[in-house]
Amino acid sequence: MTEAAELPPAPEQAREVFGERFADAVRYAELLAEAGVQRGLIGPREVPRLWERHLLNCAVLSEAVPEGVTVCDVGSGAGLPGIPLALVRSDLNITLLEPLLRRTNFLTEVVELLGLDHVTVVRGRAEEVMGKLPPVHVVTARAVAPLDRLATWGIPLLRPYGEMLALKGDTAEEELKAAATALSKLGAESTSILHVGDGVVDPPSTVVRVEVGESPGGVRFAAKRAKAARTGRTRRRR
Repeated sequence: MTEAAELPPAPEQAREVFGERFADAVRYAELLAEAGVQRGLIGPREVPRLWERHLLNCAVLSEAVPEGVTVCDVGSGAGLPGIPLALVRSDLNITLLEPLLRRTNFLTEVVELLGLDHVTVVRGRAEEVMGKLPPVHVVTARAVAPLDRLATWGIPLLRPYGEMLALKGDTAEEELKAAATALSKLGAESTSILHVGDGVVDPPSTVVRVEVGESPGGVRFAAKRAKAARTGRTRRRR
């Protein structure tokens, strides 16, 4: 039996969540179950629960994202949560940021196949692209790293008064407490734990929201960002 055959039918909630992009969501699920497994982007044991644990779990993040903003999905991997978010929110301008070539190749294929014109794939690490990519309103992430480390990568990519939305599980509250000092140094002004997808996924998805002030990343990253911007301007003049 092939891995694709193990993919269960889409649940009724998927039709409601993805709406007119439901067929594209099905195609994405098939790509994850086939090429995603073959290329080692997801484990074969994840195929039977792709819909509930992955696609729907990520798509409901849209409830927490404001309208018409720019988004950077840090460590996008196989496109989670960035691709499901893009399927349900055509109003967003989304960058999928991923350092590994085999993953960016897969992401580029998915974006082109599904016609996601509002999505851009960028290969690189967060610390490498700071100052090279325009600051964004929202940074998203899922299963990338503990919150304190994730914040170090993600918060400096934000524009002033932006926010980071990290999909977390049962450890959300514990991680938030452990990261309090690091978040403060990075310019966080408020934090909260949200539960999204009530009635769609059970249990609802847990999201840690970190809102920043005027200096995302704090003083150290402000200087680094300014240096990167100056370097970029110098290169463009040459």
